[in-house]
Amino acid sequence: MANGIYKITEDFEKALADYTGAPHVITVDNQSNALFLALMYEGVKGQEITIPSRTYPSVPCEIIHAGGQVKFDPVEGKTIKGAYQLKPTRTWDSALRFTHNMYVPGTFMCISFTGPYKHFKLSKGGAILTDDHKASLWFKRARYSGRRECSYHDDYFDMLGWNFYMMPELAARGLLLMNQFYKNGVPVINKDLELPYPDLSKFEVYTTNP
Repeated sequence: MANGIYKITEDFEKALADYTGAPHVITVDNQSNALFLALMYEGVKGQEITIPSRTYPSVPCEIIHAGGQVKFDPVEGKTIKGAYQLKPTRTWDSALRFTHNMYVPGTFMCISFTGPYKHFKLSKGGAILTDDHKASLWFKRARYSGRRECSYHDDYFDMLGWNFYMMPELAARGLLLMNQFYKNGVPVINKDLELPYPDLSKFEVYTTNP
């Protein structure tokens, strides 16, 4: 059980789990890093990962940073909507979806709280939704430089991680903002967002990386 500054993060994650229907929620500093951690956990190094040709530029970046190779699936029109799978992985880009009982079993759904267009306007942040308990434990340590949620004076260091944890101030604000997703105690259903993105398949930087 978390305590101190970590307790507010745990409370926010519990509120997100209750709303989205995910058994486990792991908050991070942004959704791009959520995608990266999910792909690293899945071990995509050397694999070809297929994503829509029109999406946010950080998605192919995180695939490449995790050691994967990007394959673009052509998109009709100039927009994408809702959530999509980074095929053939369990990782989903769910930046444009945030609604009640949205969690798809067996996946790592990466959600975003960053930017002016999202349903959850936290200014910054993201999370991984999962029903994989073992993975959730890995994500919690991976986001926190490999540390357990205790003082580093009391920890035993046996894992390399990243500095991706959500600041407790943001978690506290997020917990307050969760009220907007309930009306008279009933969860609000949000429609999938639809946004235009550039055709990333035109840019060699995403397709020529080794």
